[in-house]
Amino acid sequence: MGVGGRLERLNRCRMVAAAFKQLQSHFFSRPSNLTQNQLCCNNQTLLRRLYSAAAAAATKADEPQPQLSADLINIMEQKLSAIENRHAHLQAIVNQPDASPDEYSTANKELKKLQHTVDVVAELRKKNKEIQGLKLLIADAQEDKDMREMASEELGEVSKEENRLRCLLLKSLLPKDDADERDCILEVRAGTGGEEASLFAMEIFKMYEKYSQTKGWKFDVINVAESDMKGYKEASAAISGSDVYGKLKFESGIHRVQRVPMTEKSGRVHTSAVSVAILPQADQVDVHLRNEDLRIDTYRSGGAGGQHVNTTNSAVRITHVPTGLTVSIQDERSQQQNKAKALKVMCAKLYEMERSRAAASRSRLRAEQIGSGDRSERIRTYNFPQGRVTDHRVGITNHSIDGVMQGENLDTFIDALLLQQEMDATASFTSTQ
Repeated sequence: MGVGGRLERLNRCRMVAAAFKQLQSHFFSRPSNLTQNQLCCNNQTLLRRLYSAAAAAATKADEPQPQLSADLINIMEQKLSAIENRHAHLQAIVNQPDASPDEYSTANKELKKLQHTVDVVAELRKKNKEIQGLKLLIADAQEDKDMREMASEELGEVSKEENRLRCLLLKSLLPKDDADERDCILEVRAGTGGEEASLFAMEIFKMYEKYSQTKGWKFDVINVAESDMKGYKEASAAISGSDVYGKLKFESGIHRVQRVPMTEKSGRVHTSAVSVAILPQADQVDVHLRNEDLRIDTYRSGGAGGQHVNTTNSAVRITHVPTGLTVSIQDERSQQQNKAKALKVMCAKLYEMERSRAAASRSRLRAEQIGSGDRSERIRTYNFPQGRVTDHRVGITNHSIDGVMQGENLDTFIDALLLQQEMDATASFTSTQ
């Protein structure tokens, strides 16, 4: 090869290196040290070690990604080819002048969902071509040691990026809950423990409000029923934002508190509990809510709030006759506002009921390892004397209880649960192909 040819290839290597650095900063995601055998391991010690490693590596852009097996890569390639064909088919529909509005809308909606995956596939294909080119360069530069060494170094870097893109694609191919992108309804109720449970219910409710603020989500209080000591017998809120339900769905369950109540004179530690329910928001289209299935009653609001609250029939109680579900709202002064809030909560409850019925017919690995998300399941203990919070599903303890209650350290548990879900989904993805 002549000098000019070698210089051209050398410049190409430099361009590859520059392109790689741009892609690395744009596409980097948190790495983890999963192996194929670990994916199927139901072991809390493994999760704690994996979570700690992932959290520590989050600030290291050069941390290696796990190597995917050849079988898994073959499975992915089949799925990626199907996605590319589907994308081309949908693009053809959108570009057809005679496509009906429904066909166009449906195709365009699906295209948006596929776009991120298709973009990453395109980047992966570019990396494949760069790797082929670098291998040819190494083969042609047998007599040029400097060129061969530089090309080999670039090949290693580009191969790492190729593997990272594959890991990113694997995550996008894993089964997803369609409700993850929805907003949610938060319901908190005091359980065993009397007034202490009500006070803790108020703190838990405010913990989620503060957490929502850190995420930039909108937190709208729907209803609050106070206890004699100004705790919350029950409270509900609508939380709106990006992927709200997907982040909070594993918060459903029994949250137990251990501490000395304010009313305890002997200093004994009491155990109380509150229940938390996270429901994906729905509308009447999702649940086919019919007026003839609803019984709507109005009555006078109780509690503090001035003369208007106690003298007008502004409170609303809606009963879904077929299921017996009842929702009562008296938070607003306007009857119409209370009715709108009650309908929102009713839709969410009916939607979750349908989801639960469908999920009950399927066996899920997540239900065994993380828990069902059922509100009757004890999921977390808040021990104030010891200053710790422990999640019993993943065996992770945070020793800054104040940080958790302020919503700052809640991601410790949420991220670990989502990581466990991803491990389970990957195991399911490989075992069912």
